[in-house]
This record gives sequence, C-alpha cells and structure tokens, in this order.
Amino acid sequence: MTAIDWFLLVARVVVVFFALLVSVLLYIWMERKVIADMQTRPGPLRAGPRGILITLADGIKLFFKEGITPTNADRAVYRLAPVLAMIPAFLAFAVIPFGPTVHLFGREVPLQLADLNVGVLWILAMTSLGVYAIVLAGWSSGSNYPLLGGVRSSAQMISYEVAMGLALVAVLMFSGHLRMSEIVAAQDTIWYVIPQFPAFLIYLVCALAETNRPPFDLAEAESELVAGFHTEYSGISFALFYLGEYVNTVTVSSIAVTLFLGGWRGPWPHGWPVGLGGVVWFVAKVTAVIYVMILIRGTLPRLRYDRLMNLGWKVLIPAGFWWVLTTAAVIALPEQFGRWRGVFIAIGFASAALLLASLVRPLLDRKEVPA
Repeated sequence: MTAIDWFLLVARVVVVFFALLVSVLLYIWMERKVIADMQTRPGPLRAGPRGILITLADGIKLFFKEGITPTNADRAVYRLAPVLAMIPAFLAFAVIPFGPTVHLFGREVPLQLADLNVGVLWILAMTSLGVYAIVLAGWSSGSNYPLLGGVRSSAQMISYEVAMGLALVAVLMFSGHLRMSEIVAAQDTIWYVIPQFPAFLIYLVCALAETNRPPFDLAEAESELVAGFHTEYSGISFALFYLGEYVNTVTVSSIAVTLFLGGWRGPWPHGWPVGLGGVVWFVAKVTAVIYVMILIRGTLPRLRYDRLMNLGWKVLIPAGFWWVLTTAAVIALPEQFGRWRGVFIAIGFASAALLLASLVRPLLDRKEVPA
C-alpha cells in the first residue's frame, strides 16, 4: 500500500467514527421528539434549534461530572467495562458497505472500511462481545443489584443470539455469499426482505433484545433493579455505556438494511454523483429502521422476564429453525425434482415442519400436575 492508500483508509476510519457519533446525537434527539409527540408533549426545546443539541449538552454535562468508584469494586475491570461496551459496535460497522465504489486520486475506493470474505461471521462475533461488558460491569461493581442485572442481561442476549444467527443463516443460504458487498450486489433485482420476510421479522425482534431496547430492556428495569448493570456508574463512564447502546442500535439497523433492504441501492437522478446517492439511500433506510424501533418503544410495555425467555426459546428459535429448513428446501429441492415439483415438495415440507412445531409446543408448555 502506498501513502495515498493509507491516507484514504485512515480518512474513511475517521469519517465513519465521527459519522457514528453524530448519528447517535441526532437519533437520540429524534427518539425523544418522536416519543414526546406520541405522548402529546413538546419534548426537548432549549438547546439549539428545536432542541437538536440536547444530546450534546447532556454529553458535556456527563463529561464534567465527578466519577465515583465504589469501595468494593474491582477497579481495573470496573474502568474497562464501559470501553468494552462501545468498541464492539464500532468494529461491527467496519464491514458494512454504506455506499458504492467511488474514484478518488485515480483509485477505486469502496465506501466500506473492510470487505472481509467472512463479513457476516465478523458481525456475529462482534455483536456477541457486547454481553461481556455488561457482565463485567455488573460483577466488578461489588453490589448485588448490578450483578443481578448483568446476569439477566447475559441470559437474555445469549438466548436471542441463537435466533438471530438462524435468521442470518437463512439469508446466507439464499444469497450464497458471506461477503457483505456481494450480498448487497445480489439484491439489485429484489430486496431480500420480500423472499426472506420471516427471517427479517426474527432478526428485528432479536436486534431489539440484543440492544436491550424496550420492550426487552429487562437488564435496566428501574422498577426492579434500580438501574441494572450500570447502577454504580456515573459521569463519563455512564456516558460510554449510553453511547455504546445507541451505536449498537445504529449498527444492528445498518446490518438489517444491508442484509434485507438492499443496502445502499436505490434510484438516483441521472447525472448526480452515484456515491452520494448511495450514502443518502443508506442513511434514509437506517433512519426508517430506527424510527420503527422508536415506535415500538413508545407503544409496547416491558415484557415480564419469563415471557421474554419463552419468546426467545419457544417461539423465535423454533421459528428460525423452521425457516432455515424451508429456505434449504426451496433452494435444493427444485434442483433435484424439477422446478415446480420441487416447489410443491418444499411447501409441503415447510407445512409439515410447522405442524410438528405446533404439536410439540403444547407439550413444552404443559405444567406438571402435583400428585
């Protein structure tokens, strides 16, 4: 790599880093305004035009607040946990293409930090690391309430990671690619949200649970656990947890856009810069997904913990397995038995799997009758 190549790489890293920070500021403001509108109140108005700088003001306030370390805390782990909460979300975004290839300084520059040939596996690895920050924060605080919040969060995230992985497996089988740029290129005729709509729904529910957003915010249920795993955190340490949560929200929304909604692809006027059009479409789609998450937060109440686990293990995971089998049948059977005959066999196979699941579920839900 030449000096210009290194400069372009560093420039992309810096641009993506600051773009994620600015997007978090704007999306938090949008969330507060949308929920305020749903509750018939004005929302933030003071800082900046229409209160758009309220998140920046909150960040500055937290930066200058005193940080208090509990006496019983493990100081090294206690200070490391907020950093671990933020880093995996930034790293997961590295393989997401947010625009087409552009020409700069006589070179083809992809609007993507790293086009790994195992991009989807990289995303699964990075998103699964978020649970470590929560568990370490709860354990290192030296208090029972944060520890309980961390344990609940770890159980929740592990449960929903399985279903999320099954949803992504169905997309990988349908596309035949692990590289994120190739998955976007394969959606030039039809977005995968149409043939893979059940996988999209499973992924969206699991994304809400992975980011601990309502109605799955059991890790920080104020009525039960004071404030969850970050009860003993204040100042900039608390701000890092807050930042990591929203960066993770932007990242999982970007993954949904890339895998199901065509990525950066979209119509653009002839003669306009194609690279700019791709970025605009990508940002618009991510904003739409986050808007849906905000509507869910303002609409649905928090789930009870046993119902949360039942949804993950008894509904989403069986549904994920069923859809993986259905996708495999639709792909493989037409090659063996002919197109239309294979499609009918695939439909019958999927219906049989759904019927079997409906028969097994009552047995799982049946309570033992005391003698």
